[in-house]
Parts: sequence; structure tokens; C-alpha cells
Amino acid sequence: MSKQGLPTQHDDFSQWYTDVVRHAQMADYSPVAGCMVIKPYGYALWENMQRQLDTMIKAAGVQNAYFPLFIPQSYILKEAQHVEGFAPELATVTHVGEEKLEDPLVVRPTSETIMYATFKDWIQSYRDLPLKINQWANVVRMEKRTRLFLRTTEFLWQEGHTCHATREEAETEVLRAIRMYEDFARDYMAIPGYVGKKSPSETFAGAEYTLTIECLSRDMKAIQAGTSHHLGQNFAKAFDVQFQSTENTQEFVWQTSWGVSTRLVGALIVIHGDDKGLQMPPRIAPIQVIIVPIARTEEDKALVDAKVSELQTQLEGLRVHVDTRDGMSPGAKFYEWELKGVPLKIEVGPRDIANGVVVLGRRDTGEKEQVSFADVGSKVRSTLDAVHEAMYARALAWRDEYTHTVDTYEEFKKLLEEKGGFFALHWCGDAACEASIKEETKATTRCRPLNFPQEKGTCVYCGKESEGRILFAKAY
Repeated sequence: MSKQGLPTQHDDFSQWYTDVVRHAQMADYSPVAGCMVIKPYGYALWENMQRQLDTMIKAAGVQNAYFPLFIPQSYILKEAQHVEGFAPELATVTHVGEEKLEDPLVVRPTSETIMYATFKDWIQSYRDLPLKINQWANVVRMEKRTRLFLRTTEFLWQEGHTCHATREEAETEVLRAIRMYEDFARDYMAIPGYVGKKSPSETFAGAEYTLTIECLSRDMKAIQAGTSHHLGQNFAKAFDVQFQSTENTQEFVWQTSWGVSTRLVGALIVIHGDDKGLQMPPRIAPIQVIIVPIARTEEDKALVDAKVSELQTQLEGLRVHVDTRDGMSPGAKFYEWELKGVPLKIEVGPRDIANGVVVLGRRDTGEKEQVSFADVGSKVRSTLDAVHEAMYARALAWRDEYTHTVDTYEEFKKLLEEKGGFFALHWCGDAACEASIKEETKATTRCRPLNFPQEKGTCVYCGKESEGRILFAKAY
């Protein structure tokens, strides 16, 4: 057990994760099975993520809107692959009071069907294209096995939906969206990922293909941090979304959808957390700097409070919290903020003030240093950037260390059990081989990275020709 009362990641990663989420006051269980209560500290993190992503989404010319939570079941049934893919997870309202509904209402699992029934009325000609809409909402999928943030029956997300005049424009949008998620993961979450194409069996229900960003947790499992789908004209034909082209012909639009969810909070925890608890990336941390005043007498308290007030002025524009709780030792406060992953802490006591310094500590490395009071503002800002870069470098080194290139099925199975991580191996593309590998190893195809060389080889399972390597991993 750690000083924070947590099991170590090595001893029990699953329990470590649950304890961190609850002890750090990120979320708690709900009376509703499979759902969670997101507590203020966890929701503040989601708000910071949401705020930055919303800025990036709008910069791409996408507008926010909101569509109903309830979807007529008849709409869900219009796209065959879609309903087949979501059927086991659908929650359906069949009665209002004692009255049975003629067309039951499905609680939103995703919004393609309800949106596209509306897009049909919004789009008449090529002048109405491209149409780019985003929605911040909650969705419901009746999951059988749930974990806080990582997989819950109800979760929060954003879902972007776009319509285009040509396949090529839609393809450009699919790539733009996944690159946006890659940039966000790198620049704000300090997380590296593999961007690539999903196998047909892992493709979003009703899509032609899906691009994904796949990341690696500290327990060597893959975790998805965003997807972008090329829907082709499947939904357009199901919902009759047509436009008059420049040649005066009626054409079906080409569509995309893309999204991320509160699963990103879980991803951050399993990728950056350590035996002491959370590690928050500075650029989205709810609290970037925690100040702990240390004073034993009323005279010391007045002196320290005045200095803390000056510090807050120097740190204006940053997310700073001063811990003034009575009846709690500085050590206990340090343990709590360490558990919550605050990137930097500042200790201020009478002796420090007499010496014209404060003590600055980093959560990621545990390093402490004395900083001249006059330099605190610039030093804190530069250190926050250094923490972000160090966290990204650590996560990248971890991902690269546990990305294995293997050429035989026996080597794959051996390393999967001994080390875990990503495995770049040749696969023929046959769904039967993919299913057999999953059944025998519990590993699934994650993606064929876009930056992987397209080298031919032979499938590790059946020996048939392979067009290139694809990543397999056990996953959340």
C-alpha cells in the first residue's frame, strides 16, 4: 500500500484505479446501476477538456446544436448495420403512464438517426453544404460490465456530424477530426497515440470505415481516445438526405461523425497515474498550483497570509488554490494534493519569507527547489510547461517500450502474457482469423496505423498473405 492508502498498480491495478477515482473525489457510484456521479473535481477536469475541444471544433467551422434525447425506434431501424450494432445496448421507452407507445422511444445511444432526419429538411442544394454540426450531450448504452469513467451506462460526450457534396470532402473531414483529437491528446493531455484505421469488425455500426486514436495505459492495455467515422452515403440513403448539385441532379450527401467522451478522464488516469494517485497534465488540470501556507502562531499567520496574497497576484491567470483548512497538518494536505495530482505545490512559511523565497515542488518528479519570491510567476509558468513535456515524454517512452513487432503467433502469445502492450503483426484481413485470435488470446485489433509502412508479409495465424501490419492488444 502507498502512503495514500492505495494498492500499488503492480499488485492490483483495477482496485488502484477505483480507489484513485473515489479517493481523489473524481466520481462516485450512483444508485442507478452502471451510472456514476461525477463530483466537482472530476467535472472541473471534464469542463477544461470540453472548453479546449470546443474551441478547436469551432475553429474548424463546426457549429453547436442540440437534438432530442429520445429517438423514435422506427428511425433506429432504418439503417440495418446501425441497429444491429447497437441493439444489445438500447434502452427503450415503451409506455407513457399506462399508455403503450405505437412507436417506442429509444434513449439516445448516438444521434445519427435523429439528426439526419432533420438534416433532410435543412439541406436542399449544394449551397447548403458542407453542413457541420456538433452536439455536447449525454448518451445511454446499457453496458453489462461498467467501470467509473471507462465504461458506464450513461456518459457525457461530444458528437460531430457533417454532410458533404463529395466522398473526397468527407474523407478530408474524417482525417481532420481524428488529427484534432491527436493534437488535443498530445498538447493538452500529454498523451501519445497511434492514429489508424479500424478493422471492419471494429468499425462503427453503419460506417464505411473508422479512424481511431489508440493509447497505452500503465497496465499495458489499449484505450481508445477518439474515433472518426466515414459514413459514406448509408445514412443519407436511409433518411433521404439529398441535395441539388451544380449540374441540377439530385445526389445523396456524404457524411461523417466523430466524437470523444468522459472516457478521456479514465484514459488520463490509467496513462499518467502512479502509486501515489493522479497526475494531472498542467494545461487541463482543475488546479495547476496548490499553495499551502505554514504558520503556527497568529503573528506568523498574518505574515504568511499577506505573502500568499502577493503570490496570487503574481500567478493571476493560472488555476491556483490556497489550502487554508484548519485542523489539518501541512503533511496531510501535501498527501491529499499529491493524490489529486496537482502539478505544482508552493510551501510558504515564516522562514521562507525571511529568506525571500518559497519552496516549489513538482508532482511528477517529486523535486523541490527554493525560488526567489520575485521570480515565482515566471518560474511557475515555465515549470508547468516543463511538467507537460516530461509527462508526454514519459508516456511516449512507455508506449514505445511496450510496442512489439512480432512475426509468429507463438511469439505474440508469449509476449502478450509476459509483457502486454501493443503488438504489430501481420494479419490477412480475414474476420475468421481475427475472431479466433480474440477468442484464444482476448486481444483485439486496435488499428492499422496510418504511419506504418505497408510491408507485405504472412498472417501469423493462418499464413495467408498480409498487406501490412496491424496493432493487436488487450483493451478497455
